[in-house]
Amino acid sequence: MMKYQHILTSLLILFIFACGSDPKSKSKSVSTLSTFMDSTSYSLGADLGENLKRQQVEIDYDVFMAGLMDGMETEMVKLDQGQRRAVMASLQKNIRDKSKKEGEANLKLADEFLDNNVKENPDIKETPTGLQYRVLTEGNGESPKKTDRVKVHYVGKLMDGSEFDSSIERGEPTEFALNQVIKGWTEGLQLMKVGSKYEFFIHPNIAYGQRARPKIPANSVLIFEVELLDIISK
Repeated sequence: MMKYQHILTSLLILFIFACGSDPKSKSKSVSTLSTFMDSTSYSLGADLGENLKRQQVEIDYDVFMAGLMDGMETEMVKLDQGQRRAVMASLQKNIRDKSKKEGEANLKLADEFLDNNVKENPDIKETPTGLQYRVLTEGNGESPKKTDRVKVHYVGKLMDGSEFDSSIERGEPTEFALNQVIKGWTEGLQLMKVGSKYEFFIHPNIAYGQRARPKIPANSVLIFEVELLDIISK
């Protein structure tokens, strides 16, 4: 895995230039992946593309391909390793600065949203950690302990209502150990009994915090509808 990540990092160092272009006009359609080389090539490209998209990095596709061809087929690379490292360091700093600024703004929005949420909805309760929850259906089974594994169905959304994850959409429940998930889930599910369905409003401090995730910006409030289906022996 580390060598694979190194390949992606090397690609970034070699080819990233913040210019901007239209990917749709440059993309090549691939209908089948019939050989190992096809699969390898496509996997590297897809993973690199997702990485760039997640970090909101724009590239000029013509320059990207020129760098790719120079690096693989000639000795005429226009930037030496020192110059490429300097470009990458500058890019990484820009990404960190942008992420920090967005995270600070999101944290302020999160605090405002949760403050209004509990004030405007008397059926929402709040724990000392800042976890807010609403009982949708109260079950009559046992409550899990922190060391238990549980089986749940859930839907996860952001404050704007956009859905980022759903076991229901995947068509099967999810199982996990309570001590291996975000703090808001660990705390919230221990409040539930088997058969219950709750809605959680989870502050970034007990969710992913400053760490952005796919479809989840830094310092996001996470809103879950969770149904506790079963407690599984650890």
